[in-house]
Amino acid sequence: MHFISLNNETEVESSAGLHFSKLTPFHEFKLSKDDYVFIPGLTYELLSNTEFLRECTPFLNWLNIQFKNEANICSVCTGTFLLAEAGILNGKSCTTHWRFFTKFIEKYPEIALKKNRLFVHDASLYSSAGVCSGIDLALYILESQFDAKLAADVAKEVVIYFRRSESDPQLSIFLQYRNHLDTRIHDAQDYLMKHISDRFKMENVAEKVHMSVRNLTRLFKKTTGITLGHYLEKLRVEKAVDLLSDKHKVEFVAHQCGLKSANQLRTLLKKHKDILPTDISSLK
Repeated sequence: MHFISLNNETEVESSAGLHFSKLTPFHEFKLSKDDYVFIPGLTYELLSNTEFLRECTPFLNWLNIQFKNEANICSVCTGTFLLAEAGILNGKSCTTHWRFFTKFIEKYPEIALKKNRLFVHDASLYSSAGVCSGIDLALYILESQFDAKLAADVAKEVVIYFRRSESDPQLSIFLQYRNHLDTRIHDAQDYLMKHISDRFKMENVAEKVHMSVRNLTRLFKKTTGITLGHYLEKLRVEKAVDLLSDKHKVEFVAHQCGLKSANQLRTLLKKHKDILPTDISSLK
């Protein structure tokens, strides 16, 4: 393993204040199909700085050459922007951190950005959404290059109790639809999460936030972009998937999700994920 620099510097300090030493200039390496290079995330201030990108031109040209030599190029978080700048993502799929989706699409409209993915593997290109999903990507690479047992042993050694797959979403439903400032709607969302196993009554939620059912229904949709009922269904689906992944019985899961029967749970999973409870174990 080698740590390389973008220039001839042998020591650098990261934006987080971490010091790296004994770096090797990138141009000293010629990679092949058995090699992997990881590009870490950078601040968007740097990525939008034309002078910085101009200084990176020799490195980006080198990266393009390594890609043509079939080396495996991997990015973490906003590192995907550098892959795009190098021109190696043209005609390929990738992902990046959810906070920068809009900026990435505006800057590179010709690149197929996969929004709701933890990581994307396209030929010899790998991109991950963030630091933690970068770990998921590393485990994925270990499994594909060696075997599942080695990947599982490594995950166990570094105390990763739950491996996520390429298709898992970046943001849990428990974190989505929260980018607003209305405390009443936040209270309603908190109530739904806390009482997800209860039989749902709109009147109970409205009473909790001191609103009429009509006003709550209208304001929830206006504030979050989805209806309260749809939001509750998404909460139930995610909780159901988690419980089914832990091998709980379907009837128990249905009850924990506030549903009347196992059939109701099957209908909900089919509607939102096009799967049945028996399929869940294959997702994790």
